[in-house]
Amino acid sequence: MLGSGVGESRPDQDRAVIEWLLDSDPAIRWQVMRDLVGAPAADVDAERTRVEAEGWGAQLLALQTPDGLWGGTAWNHGWDSTMHALTLLREFGLDPESDAARRALGLVTEHVTWAGCGPPECNDNAFFTGETEPCINGQVAAAGAYFRQDIDGLVTRLLGEQLSDGGWNCEAEFGSTRSSFNTTICVLEALLEYERAALTTVADIRAARLRGQDYLLDRHLFRRKSTGEIIESDSKGGTAWSQFAFPTWWHYDILRGLDYLRHAGTTPDERAAEAVEIVASKRGSDGRWLLGAKYSGDMPFEIDGDVDQPSRWITLRALRVLDWYENRTQLPSGPGGSNPSGQP
Repeated sequence: MLGSGVGESRPDQDRAVIEWLLDSDPAIRWQVMRDLVGAPAADVDAERTRVEAEGWGAQLLALQTPDGLWGGTAWNHGWDSTMHALTLLREFGLDPESDAARRALGLVTEHVTWAGCGPPECNDNAFFTGETEPCINGQVAAAGAYFRQDIDGLVTRLLGEQLSDGGWNCEAEFGSTRSSFNTTICVLEALLEYERAALTTVADIRAARLRGQDYLLDRHLFRRKSTGEIIESDSKGGTAWSQFAFPTWWHYDILRGLDYLRHAGTTPDERAAEAVEIVASKRGSDGRWLLGAKYSGDMPFEIDGDVDQPSRWITLRALRVLDWYENRTQLPSGPGGSNPSGQP
């Protein structure tokens, strides 16, 4: 692990929290070492390699069946499908170049289609071709870009579905002309992963992503642009955006929006200030953050505690968001880059 210098520049409470975070799974430890401790790159890389062989990463990889599937399907309403497993492996920071990742993704690309879990016209689509909803396709594309798969067609489709206000909405096919925070964050994370992986020329992709990013910032990450009114809860899922979950899946919340901005290397401005204050206000007297929400579904196994209990995932993400905002500087890229972060 790390030497006696862990967190020496931080207050005593912060050092205790860092030690608590490090007493965890490799999926969390390597991100803490890089994002919060500033450990040497060689130490971070060594810890990251443990994701495929130990703990949650190894458990999840072992659940893939020879037909390339997790949960028996490309996607489902629970949280144990192929798409959800790949999302978790991205969040864990599994090295895309590792033998384990190559084997797993090889099975997905060879065998997995959207048969029986999407619109009938998509039944024969290969997994990384996606289906029709941009919120689902955003999650597929984020995993695909991270794991260096061919998602050019999927990205082209997402770019063509951007609405005039800068965001995206799964209801656009039914006539909606206003974007959704939920769909927009899924697509933004995908476009950012695509840029980080440098899979093709990205000038037009970056321009689209920045327009979508401004959609969130112009609304201060949780307000209506027209009235400035606080959006207290999600109209689709009913969850409060000030209650933080992990994993988030298609759900938006304030912390997810801020962690995207941090991951993108965005220079903080006043439009994010109020959202940052909300994150900071939720820190407990022990320096940790609680899990605010847990979405119903069939997780393959438990990776965090119960609601209203201290959460390592939320604490990690909150601390690095606060560091990003307080430093007012651009930070390294996310898990798909040479110096990855553990977000989405």
